[in-house]
Amino acid sequence: MARQKSGYYGKRRKFWTWGYEGEDNSNEEINVMRERVEQRLGIKDIKILTDPTLDEIELHPSRIKIPQSLEAFCTTDKWDRVAHTYGKGFKDLTLVYRREFSRAPDVVAYPQDEADVAAVFDWCGENGYACIPFGGGSSVTGGFWGPDRDAFPGVVVVDLGNLNKILEIDPVSRAARIQGGILGPALEEQLKPHGLTLRHIPQSWEFSSLGGWIATRSAGHYATHLTHIDEMVESLRVVTPTGTLENRRLPGSGAGPDPNRIFIGSEGTLGIITEAWMRLQGRVKFRANAAISFKSFYEGAKAVRQITQAALFPANCRYLDELDAKFYGAGDGTESVLLLGFESADHPVDAWLDRGIEICQDFGGTVKQRAGTSDNALETSRSGAQGNWRHQFRYLPRLMHTRAAMGIVSFTFETAYTWDKFEALDTEIMRRIREVQKKELGGGIICRRFSFLYPDGPAPYYSIMAPSTHANSLEAYTLLHDVASNALMELGGTCTHHHAVGKTFREFYDMEADPTFKRVLGAVKTELDPNWMLNPGLLLDRPKGAKAPPLKIVG
Repeated sequence: MARQKSGYYGKRRKFWTWGYEGEDNSNEEINVMRERVEQRLGIKDIKILTDPTLDEIELHPSRIKIPQSLEAFCTTDKWDRVAHTYGKGFKDLTLVYRREFSRAPDVVAYPQDEADVAAVFDWCGENGYACIPFGGGSSVTGGFWGPDRDAFPGVVVVDLGNLNKILEIDPVSRAARIQGGILGPALEEQLKPHGLTLRHIPQSWEFSSLGGWIATRSAGHYATHLTHIDEMVESLRVVTPTGTLENRRLPGSGAGPDPNRIFIGSEGTLGIITEAWMRLQGRVKFRANAAISFKSFYEGAKAVRQITQAALFPANCRYLDELDAKFYGAGDGTESVLLLGFESADHPVDAWLDRGIEICQDFGGTVKQRAGTSDNALETSRSGAQGNWRHQFRYLPRLMHTRAAMGIVSFTFETAYTWDKFEALDTEIMRRIREVQKKELGGGIICRRFSFLYPDGPAPYYSIMAPSTHANSLEAYTLLHDVASNALMELGGTCTHHHAVGKTFREFYDMEADPTFKRVLGAVKTELDPNWMLNPGLLLDRPKGAKAPPLKIVG
């Protein structure tokens, strides 16, 4: 059977956590994590569940018989079905450790090309199967969770891992035509010999795909300016159940609404992004960075706002509150810390850092660490406050499953809102979370940082941890998650800035999105996916009683 192994270089991914099989965490790493959690939550003797094995998991038999014409790239093998059931959010990992796999798909397809994708659409449409696109499997919002078992006679997941190449590079325009299934490391590896980079590095970079970034409006490396993937997209090629759509390559256009924007953020509900022309950057040659502390989180936030509105466009402008700085090893817990960095492929950026530091000092900031062009800023950024943060940021995902295995609540949520709302909204969110943690769970932690910034507002990222048990951790998670999300809807934030809607934020997306826009989006879906089979339950619900006739793809 010609199919990829859901990994990089043919390695097979772990189905229960980040990483590849054979790359296990050491007992020392796990014990350090346990000790940290016990200390932070004031609890003792946490029991860590053992990692699940494939033999322990019971799956319902596949309800689908694969037609002979599709057998070359479709499978009902157990590992494939298990590995395509859940993403990497807290709820996903908790269900994995409960060995609960009732959402497992019936078939996993590994198309080799667009013709295979179209054939799967045709097959699912004829038989009424749900069809769920799958990129790297890193969703933390239930982005490819299957529908309720009785809602469809079968569920097919379409893994794009075989569409993993850069097909064409335009060095003059500095752009490339790239297949949607390529993962972050392979993408950068193929661009490197050309002196180019996409420079889009979300925390999930190692295990997420270009098509997934576009479909979920991912935010990546840049804290300002090119925060979302949106501005890096030059044009898209999308296979839909009614045919293939390809938009013209242009640096910009005033010819009606931007057709690419229909699919950016569509979360696999309108079609599968098979190719994209992406705008690229030259590889970084010049860096300058600093770590700056503030006595007050809100005072430092004023400096961050000024930096953002001064159009300095720092590549890194991560601002950690006192507790977040302590947890990431960037501070001692008494001060908030700003990690400020500038970079360029063309010119030294020391002057931009100097101006950023001046602004920080105007608001009481103290420089703790600094490096410019002559100081080898790259190496300096790998030590001290910046290095500790960088290491933890890239390392922690590989231990997130351990917290789920502990039975505690540990998750994040992110949002964005305008600067005029910032202090009042942030204060109220922190108050509500702390109140319910104390009242319902006996305590807990909430901390936050700015991950991405805009001239008109920040995108705060909140981290929550609270004591619970293996029996009630999902209920405790739902309680805290809903308190936070309802507060954001009430106070004027967005339910998600860059993690996408998925199943997790669907009810809150319905509160946020204008009803007229939802009707327009529904009309687009009916045109592109008349059987409403693509990623059902995300963004939209199928109209009651609506059942289009089976549709054949022509050409």
